[in-house]
Amino acid sequence: MSTNSYTVTSWDEHVVAGSDTGPHYAHAHATSTYRGVIEGTASVDYLLYYDEATAHGGQRAPGYERVEGSVAGRSGTFVLRHDVAYTANGISDRFTVVPGSATGELAGLEGSGTAASANETVPYTFDYHLPEGGTDSVDPRGGA
Repeated sequence: MSTNSYTVTSWDEHVVAGSDTGPHYAHAHATSTYRGVIEGTASVDYLLYYDEATAHGGQRAPGYERVEGSVAGRSGTFVLRHDVAYTANGISDRFTVVPGSATGELAGLEGSGTAASANETVPYTFDYHLPEGGTDSVDPRGGA
């Protein structure tokens, strides 16, 4: 039984407008490595908002992530659309495969998932459908 997780391998965040001590928004670029039903590497960009009362977030952030690798052993690339809540205590994420974004053996991939953690390694769930490949539901404990 495998474990489904991704590990954040880099995080680069810069204030776009506002100040570090007051309300502001920032752009974050990160890279990750996926293990489990999704195997591969990824690059993601988020737009984050911070106000004075929630200096560590407390908001939801949009993000787009390009994954290069495989799903259930089929290779290609695809894009995930994230809606992530973030606080000083960690993240809680809902994500979906952007329709039409999958390439190679993953063409036609549909799916959605969740992730939550306070650590750099984040367990995820992923419910997906691949044409001629059936439907699967994957939880953090692994397996289908």
